[in-house]
Amino acid sequence: MITTNKVTSTSDLSVIKKYIKNINVTDSNDIISPRLSKSKSYLRILGILYFIEDMNIPITLDIIKKMLQSTYIFNDVILASRPCIIKAFLRSDIAII
Repeated sequence: MITTNKVTSTSDLSVIKKYIKNINVTDSNDIISPRLSKSKSYLRILGILYFIEDMNIPITLDIIKKMLQSTYIFNDVILASRPCIIKAFLRSDIAII
């Protein structure tokens, strides 16, 4: 395992592989192929109103995306999939995204 101080891209993998093979401590036959981790994480947003300001219309994905883009906390966040909007409880007016 190699730890870097920056986010590694797939183009960096060949450089890492060459570097590891040149280290005398490592047997080059032990190196199959470098790969990036496949970990996943998720973001849960609580306390958003499910209905748009007393109009009894459910909140939409477009509104959520605009809200995320306009908030400084999410400046560097890239969504890997569509957000899912659900009610917190059946008779609640609060959404979980």
